[in-house]
Amino acid sequence: MKTLVTGGAGFIGSAVVPLLQKEGYDVFVLDNLSFGSRDFIDVNDDHFYLTDIRDKKAVEKAILEIQPDIVVHLAAIHFIPYCNQHPYEAADTNIRGTMNILDAIKQVKGLKKLFFASTAAVYPIYDEAVSEKHEQHPLDIYGLSKLTGEHLCSGFYLDTGIDTIVCRFFNAFGPNETNPHLIPEVEKQLREGLRTINLGNLTPKRDFIHTHDMANAVKTLLAQKDIGFDVFNLGRGIEYSVVEIVEAFARQLNEKVQINVDQARVRKVERQHLLADVTKLKKIGWEPVWGIDEGIKNLIDNWK
Repeated sequence: MKTLVTGGAGFIGSAVVPLLQKEGYDVFVLDNLSFGSRDFIDVNDDHFYLTDIRDKKAVEKAILEIQPDIVVHLAAIHFIPYCNQHPYEAADTNIRGTMNILDAIKQVKGLKKLFFASTAAVYPIYDEAVSEKHEQHPLDIYGLSKLTGEHLCSGFYLDTGIDTIVCRFFNAFGPNETNPHLIPEVEKQLREGLRTINLGNLTPKRDFIHTHDMANAVKTLLAQKDIGFDVFNLGRGIEYSVVEIVEAFARQLNEKVQINVDQARVRKVERQHLLADVTKLKKIGWEPVWGIDEGIKNLIDNWK
């Protein structure tokens, strides 16, 4: 099965691409390398397209040349502070870029499935685990751009009848992180030798899901037959506070790590909870296997 992964050289793509290759998929990657790296993946040059999804003509040329059976659309600008600082770029990439992908793949005769990476940022603030049936009400430009992408994918399904999966990613962690989210920021400071690290808000809790578990979820969803249009949450189903993440690093290092609250890093508005109800995904046979300690140990082993 010819499978095109947009953003395949990025953080999550670097976990998805090798797993799909291992499963026998003929994987092609389209990426502009603005955040990713060719070093993250092992793809031949004739299977790699250095292309920006905002370039409609280049996207169309690549897709019509590949003629994919499956498209996994991961390419996006997804670091929320960057999106807030560059709202036009974020909207242009995440909305117009997605439109370009969808317009191009409508011309592919043998396309069987579309997978669209959305986000938990489509949900408003809840103090409970959110299921796919919870109301969507984004709080930022990133969530809004991804919710728009979901609607575009719904329209694509209605126009074509091609199986379309929307998967709402919660907080990813693992190797090859390219944005300064919490875990890579803690890792960076510890790698520099600090044992009193500077962080912002300490109480917010997030549902951290390892990229290897995410890749397995993508594989599981792609294997589903006659799925129509459907939406799935992808998280671990467990919340961890900032303090608990730091404590996990301390356990794996077997060293004391202290936190200094840096006021410059404190966000004035911050949701306290973001937890996935992943019952729906588990019902089709997926189970996460990477706990927070195992994932952090893997990161430390790699940089040690």
